[in-house]
This record gives sequence, structure tokens and C-alpha cells, in this order.
Amino acid sequence: MPETEHDLATMTWEDAGDRFLGADGVVVPTGSTEQHSVHLPLSTDSLRAEHLSAELVEAAPDHDLDLLRAPTLPYGYSEHHMPFPGTVTLSQDTYKQALIDIGASLAEHGAQRIIFLNCHGGNTQALALASDRLSRDHDTTAHVVHWTDYGRDELEEHFGEGWGHAGDHETSFVELVRDDLVKAGKKEPQNAKDLPETTSWTYFSDVTELGGMGDPTNSDPEFMEGVVERTTERILEALNEDIAEGW
Repeated sequence: MPETEHDLATMTWEDAGDRFLGADGVVVPTGSTEQHSVHLPLSTDSLRAEHLSAELVEAAPDHDLDLLRAPTLPYGYSEHHMPFPGTVTLSQDTYKQALIDIGASLAEHGAQRIIFLNCHGGNTQALALASDRLSRDHDTTAHVVHWTDYGRDELEEHFGEGWGHAGDHETSFVELVRDDLVKAGKKEPQNAKDLPETTSWTYFSDVTELGGMGDPTNSDPEFMEGVVERTTERILEALNEDIAEGW
């Protein structure tokens, strides 16, 4: 896992106290521990959260931002993946409360802003509710950044449709940062069903037998490296715009 000079985890409490005073915010990376088909590790979303948050805080000074980074939260809401062994899920209520407690702790130490950098779609609802409570109940402003939303246009243009869970995009990223964890011989088209329009599927095993979507054989880690750089810039620009408007 990458370390940066902005990591709370490697600071003493004295160092952390000093840094809170001048920092524009604290990035809290949110991932999951869940199945990612037969070729990617259970840690895929947390790997993304860890590496992408490091990119964010290290690039922040170029945008006149000083961001601290909290440790990655490796568990999220993943009940829909539970039919696949190895998946660990928190309930929606537990996860929401964990996010609130983490944010409240940081706020008590002086964090002006809590910036959740999310890399798992199942976390979305809990993050929205937790951020709402943090901004209302604590002396801080909560921001939620779903990383993929800021890279979506590029990903769709390059990979087409269906590049999501364990597919073209995530396979490209894991090959970029931890190629040793990818079982290249097991990459194959995932043959996922079309998702329903008027109802919700219950478990991911209802959608795909292998556990993924898209075609991981189309992975392109070199392209992904450029997407990471450009998406990081877009996120920092968006944060700067919000901060400039007083959020």
C-alpha cells in the first residue's frame, strides 16, 4: 500500500494536531472486501481507494490544497455479493454509523472538511446519509466523491458499455498497481445479464455466474494510468470550486 507524507496513520498525535490546524480537509478512502470475479482479489475496491487517495493528496498542493489522508476503510455495504465466498459486509445502518463516527472524530480534532473518496458503488446510499448528518450535526462540511463518476466519460469512450464491476476498468487498474494479484489465465468475458429497468436484482449471482461485468480481456493498464492522472485533476478542480463557493 502506498504511503504519503499526508497520512494520519504514520503521524504522532502531536504531528496530527499541528497538521489539522492548516489542512483544508481530510480524505477518508472507502472501499470494500468483496468478490471481484475469478481473476481479481477481494481487496480490489480497497486497493483502488488506497492508491487513488494517495494520488489525490499528493497532487493537492499543485491546486493550492492541503489534504490529510485517513486510513482506508476496507469494509462497506456488500450484501449483494454475499453468495460469493470471502465477501464481508456491514449492514447499511452499521456502515452509516461507522462513517458518521469516523467523520465526527476527525471534526472534533479540527478537520474543516471530511472528503469521502468512494470506490465501491454499494456504499453510495450510506455515504449520502452519513454526510448529511455530519454536515448538520458537527462543525465540519462533508463531501462525497465517487471516483468513477469523474472518469466515467473517458472509461465509456474507451471501453464501451458494461466495463464496471471486475470488468475492463477495474482489471486495468489492478494490473496497473498490483499485477501480481491478477489471475491473467482466468480473465474472460463475464456474460452478465442485462439489468432490469423496473426492479432491483437481489444478489450479484442473479446477474452473472462468474461475478463480474464487461470483458476483462480488454484491460488496458497503460490507458488507465492516464485516466487516473486526469481524473485526479478533475476531482481537485471540483473540490476547489466548491471550497471557493464557501462549501
